[in-house]
Amino acid sequence: MTEQFEFTSTENAVHPTPDTSVFGEDVRADARRIVERYPESRSALLPMLHLVQSVQGHVSQAGVQFCADQLALSTAEVSAVATFYTMYKRKPCGQHLVSVCTNTMCAALGGDAIYRTLREHLGVGHDETAGPPGEPGSITLEHAECLAACDFAPVLQVNYEFYDNQTPERALELVKALQRGEKPAPTRGAPLSDFRGAERQLAGFFDDLESEVEGPSQATETLRGAQLANERGWTAPAMPDDAELPPLPERK
Repeated sequence: MTEQFEFTSTENAVHPTPDTSVFGEDVRADARRIVERYPESRSALLPMLHLVQSVQGHVSQAGVQFCADQLALSTAEVSAVATFYTMYKRKPCGQHLVSVCTNTMCAALGGDAIYRTLREHLGVGHDETAGPPGEPGSITLEHAECLAACDFAPVLQVNYEFYDNQTPERALELVKALQRGEKPAPTRGAPLSDFRGAERQLAGFFDDLESEVEGPSQATETLRGAQLANERGWTAPAMPDDAELPPLPERK
């Protein structure tokens, strides 16, 4: 006996357009400023998504619609990008995003133990939030595949600012300080903001540039190779004046 199934077509279904009124005129003005940076408006999508996150703390359906409207894209095109990159959150993020590197170097030196300690303290898993999202002291925890700081391993980031040479104990105290409303200074880089503030910066807006970028940008480990070369008289070989350079590719 052949079973009969009924199929419901969604081809003509009407889906309500998300309400984008949360993005006020000031945000729309910022969106226009972003678009003006690029010869093609669609190239502005990545910073536009960061702008959306600076308002809502994640990329909502309203945020997808807002980006599509501003850039003359379909919502499918916007969603394809927003779901591809892990830096765009599909759920509301905490006041602070704590990213623990668990790639090979950091994991071998204690990254897994750091992540486990924070997970047990916060009572959440990957991409989950302890506390009401966006409220003071709320923390979203995630493990990151690589934070490109192997010379400082194990490392973690808070809102994309680095905290180097961590231990489970130091990382736990850092998170507890964040929960108390404190903002411990990163090892290097700019002063700590909250997640939405960092997202505004990633969209390209620095409302107080001098204070928002003030901070150490280098460390002893980073400069050690150059120091050794200087102490030992090592230099890179000079390029001969008659060195043959590869041909430039033809423009099509």
